[in-house]
Amino acid sequence: MSRTRITGAVKVGGIVGNPVAHSLSPVIHNAWIEAAGLDAAYVAFAPKDPAAFDTLVAAGRVGLLSGVNVTAPFKEQAFALADTASETARDSGSANILVFRDGQVFADSTDGLGLLRALKQQAPNLSLAGSRVVMLGAGGAARAAAATLAGAGAQVRIVNRTRDRAEALAADLGGLVSVGEGPSAFEGAALIVNALSVRPEVDLAALDPSITVMDMTYKPVVTPFLQAARAAGLVTVDGLAMLIGQAGPSFEAIFGTPPPDLDPRPILLAHLGEPSTGEPL
Repeated sequence: MSRTRITGAVKVGGIVGNPVAHSLSPVIHNAWIEAAGLDAAYVAFAPKDPAAFDTLVAAGRVGLLSGVNVTAPFKEQAFALADTASETARDSGSANILVFRDGQVFADSTDGLGLLRALKQQAPNLSLAGSRVVMLGAGGAARAAAATLAGAGAQVRIVNRTRDRAEALAADLGGLVSVGEGPSAFEGAALIVNALSVRPEVDLAALDPSITVMDMTYKPVVTPFLQAARAAGLVTVDGLAMLIGQAGPSFEAIFGTPPPDLDPRPILLAHLGEPSTGEPL
């Protein structure tokens, strides 16, 4: 690997969220920075509230930051603060990237792209076009994922503990998705995506054995939800693949260059103390 050199011309990026100490994004981006020998650094920020997040964005506007990734609970606020936004961010109403250039803030969302890359890598036989997808959750990550899946031709159904929030998301996406509840919501599904921070109450053993199950959570890599899916003989896709999938375009947006040819998954698994296969300990 090349050695990173920090000078007065350093580009500073980071991940913003609260909590954020668990984030693996600094591990990914700093590994790429070192491999590429960039004059750059990627750090974590944990604003205590929305007002503090506003202050951080203001710091970006005046040139103190090149760009940041954004995670919960600030994704929708990030989108609202941007001067311009990508079509993907506009479709989802949230952003996981803010780029600062010449006093302007540009918002983008690569969560959906990360999801598609993870599915292609770990469930290559799954075809989204015309297939029914059940999205568990209606938060910022679910918004981006639902918009992307619908854009790929999937019939997306939102299932959330609070139906009102699911209906609000469906309305925001302009009728691209529907809302379901109960066991009937999973009928005919080819893919179930968990965008909740907790294990959903779904009887996976009762579902069609051809269903693919994905969990956006990546700590642990094989979550209890994915463990149950594997026990039921279902194809699984982990959140670590999605994290890596969205990190590449994030790196390029923030630092202005594609990431080097370095697969961060072994580094991340070692950091998490998990086997290189990603199987549960």
